[in-house]
Amino acid sequence: MEENKIKTSSFALTYGLILGAVSVIFALMLYSADLHYKGGMMVGIISMVLTLAAIIIGMLQLKKANNTYMTFGQGLKVGVGIALIGGIIGILFNLLMVSVIDPDMMDKALEFQKSELMANTKLTSEQIDSQLEMGKKFSTPTMQILFGLLFSIVIGFVFSLIPALAMKKEEILN
Repeated sequence: MEENKIKTSSFALTYGLILGAVSVIFALMLYSADLHYKGGMMVGIISMVLTLAAIIIGMLQLKKANNTYMTFGQGLKVGVGIALIGGIIGILFNLLMVSVIDPDMMDKALEFQKSELMANTKLTSEQIDSQLEMGKKFSTPTMQILFGLLFSIVIGFVFSLIPALAMKKEEILN
């Protein structure tokens, strides 16, 4: 069967590494502009576009290498693999960022969030402090790793569904 000729893992690894490298470059760009702790919708959108682009390119390259054939399962495996590998690299870089490159990053992020909440909500200072204190529990390295991995897998799955369905082309065996 054709499916056995092509190893989806090599495509997931290659394009996952590319996604991870591009994500690190993007993070360094944010750091150089002192925006790395602010996040925001635009940063999220750019990250999602990069992930989706890597998944689609990885699937297209898989099809090209497999005589234009790709099963839905192969597409899904490649897409989730790309997102997971890219996510692992992003998580590791983020841990490097908060522990070595900018150890004050979490404090800066909390201060930024506090000022945003004070300016844009009607919450009292005590309510804001309470919310931020709750958020600190989820910003430990262990929680960042767990949520990062889970997020990468879910995003990879969701972002792979439609391209895998749209690009699937199964070989008809006689």
